[in-house]
Amino acid sequence: MPHRLLPSLLLVAFLLTITGSVQAEEKAKLKGLLITGGCCHDYPNQIKIITQGLSQRVNIEWDVVLAGDGRTVKVPVYQNHDWIKPYDLVVHNECYGHVDDVEFVEGIVNAHTENKIPGIFIHCSMHSYRNADTDEWRKLIGMTSRSHEGKHPLDIVTLETDHPIMQGFPQNWKVERGELYKIEKEWDTATPLAKTYGVDTKKDHNVIWTNNYKGTKTFSTTLGHYNETMNNDAWLSLVARGVLWSVDGLNEDGSTKPGFEGTGKEEIDLSTPNPDKDKSPTPAK
Repeated sequence: MPHRLLPSLLLVAFLLTITGSVQAEEKAKLKGLLITGGCCHDYPNQIKIITQGLSQRVNIEWDVVLAGDGRTVKVPVYQNHDWIKPYDLVVHNECYGHVDDVEFVEGIVNAHTENKIPGIFIHCSMHSYRNADTDEWRKLIGMTSRSHEGKHPLDIVTLETDHPIMQGFPQNWKVERGELYKIEKEWDTATPLAKTYGVDTKKDHNVIWTNNYKGTKTFSTTLGHYNETMNNDAWLSLVARGVLWSVDGLNEDGSTKPGFEGTGKEEIDLSTPNPDKDKSPTPAK
């Protein structure tokens, strides 16, 4: 090969490398949808915690749907047949346990499974749609939970220390104030990642897990009743790794793949919480 061609070839290779890196970064920019609202929680501040906290750790931009209060609201966006198509993933942080419209609930699940869009399920989303006579929502999540214990400290124990989502998460994590959801059934598509002992039920309950339903990946945690639990590096980094795992942006060692990195961690400025939104009804038996 003539020596004079070498600099030109090196320049072309360099430009291709740069172009490829730029394209990878552009492709890695995720579009997420947060669905939130309902009873019992401080949703305005949780919107800040989830969107800002995850964007600090993941290259993602957000659309947010804050639906109405109460337990019977059917989130309007779900009634648009193509609601899920603009998004790479959907975070569910909704609390609508008394919605019993089977067709409506199964429509949400079908949107995920038909389009293979991952779902992230947080706290009260497990109890949403529990009155509907269908298991599809629970199959998508991977666990069945319809009630919770009283509020007390939780000792979280990691079960799968080698799982990439659990890298960096404490082997034992103390939640000073928590609301433990009772797991009634573990579907065989789920992989439990952490558990805690229920002082009321006198048995262990899963609190973090992954699932794969009809080829659709989901990540869930029942932790997150109080803002102080969510607005914590252990919780936010855990959920961020769950997000990355669901979109193939996580390495086996728990590190973030190139192009998926967020803006960097910083303090989230929260408004004064509404104390009425920090209360749940008496737990169901």
